[in-house]
Amino acid sequence: MKIIRSKDYTADTAWGALDIAEMNGITTRLHWTDQPYIWHVNDGEEVFVVLDGAVDMHYKQAGDIQIVRLEIGDIFHATIGTEHVAHPVGEARLLVVETAGSV
Repeated sequence: MKIIRSKDYTADTAWGALDIAEMNGITTRLHWTDQPYIWHVNDGEEVFVVLDGAVDMHYKQAGDIQIVRLEIGDIFHATIGTEHVAHPVGEARLLVVETAGSV
């Protein structure tokens, strides 16, 4: 049993994470960041939920870069092969569900 107050979570470095659960090879992690990540493609699908703050999600679709602003409660689902990178607007707290060990 865990109760996690995501708004209170802060990491020592950008993209630091609190492991919440691993179920059948899928991890659920709470991330804190104030810096962009890197362009990447996950090993499987990824669900990315903004819990606090805002994030400009950059992703490639048919070779073109698209950018969408995600705000509290918004969900980004990266299907297999979706190249993407998250750019927080200030500080952000994010719930990420993905294959264990994915980038």
